[in-house]
Amino acid sequence: MWRDADVRGSAGIFAAIGHETRLRLVARLCKDGPTSITRLAEGFDISRQAITKHLRVMEDAGLVRSMWQGRESVWQLEQKRLAAARRHLQTISSQWDQTLARLKAFVERV
Repeated sequence: MWRDADVRGSAGIFAAIGHETRLRLVARLCKDGPTSITRLAEGFDISRQAITKHLRVMEDAGLVRSMWQGRESVWQLEQKRLAAARRHLQTISSQWDQTLARLKAFVERV
């Protein structure tokens, strides 16, 4: 079962990845690893400034962080926060499985 603090901590993660552009950015960072803003913006129909705004939302949720490499800002995922989101989804999935099993048992008794 989730504690209130777990729910509050997870809400920001799910809000941050609840936008298609941000979810695509997470997928790209998972696939490519740390990536410059220039490379991250490739293939998007929005400006680098818009990509940066999306990255800042994810940064506020603790999902990504930036660092300077030379003259470029490079973004990378915070694996611990992504792992926390995965654990919360697994908990929800497990709870649903248990609920459905109870419902099935009830229906089969009737």
